[in-house]
Amino acid sequence: MRIIIFANGELPDLEKARALLRDDDFIIAADGGTRHALALGLTPNVVIGDLDSISKEERRKIDAAGVEVIKFPADKKETDLELAIDHAMSLHPDQILILAALSGRMDQTLANIALLSNLQLATCNIKLTDGVEEIFFCRDQAKVEGRSGDIVSLLPWQGAAEGVFTENLKWHLHYETLYPEKTRGISNEMTADTASVSIKSGLLLIAHIIGN
Repeated sequence: MRIIIFANGELPDLEKARALLRDDDFIIAADGGTRHALALGLTPNVVIGDLDSISKEERRKIDAAGVEVIKFPADKKETDLELAIDHAMSLHPDQILILAALSGRMDQTLANIALLSNLQLATCNIKLTDGVEEIFFCRDQAKVEGRSGDIVSLLPWQGAAEGVFTENLKWHLHYETLYPEKTRGISNEMTADTASVSIKSGLLLIAHIIGN
């Protein structure tokens, strides 16, 4: 099963977001992310959060469609997206794509990225994406699927990433160490439709700007 989570950020290109979807996706809307699902003509399987960002019309539509709503109190310790990820993981999916989590408030965007560093997600194929850019973590090895010419940045997270080895990136890294206070891994370029990255230790954030 593949799960799509709609966060309450912005979707810069609705059609590029639509191109990511499949008919058999299980849809979770994190509170105000409901608006994105509805705008794409989707009926969420689940809406989760404190529901402070859902309009009366959106609530009417999901209620009429019989959507499962999991409501939390406003005075909670987690963001709506964290609650949505926790619920998604309880369903044991093969993959999770989180849309509308990469633009809007900077604090929310950074928190959304940080959520993916949770060790409990280490065995899950999980990405933040919107069809324009995607972000995910490499803990051992990872592949970047795109097109030759796409920009890929490698950012060490929570400390240095050691033994970084890349294939099909213009500036090849051969078992190098990337440091969080340095910009060595920024703005590399794919030379094929698939690039690969591996590391020996640490945690590496991969940011892929998806070409047209």
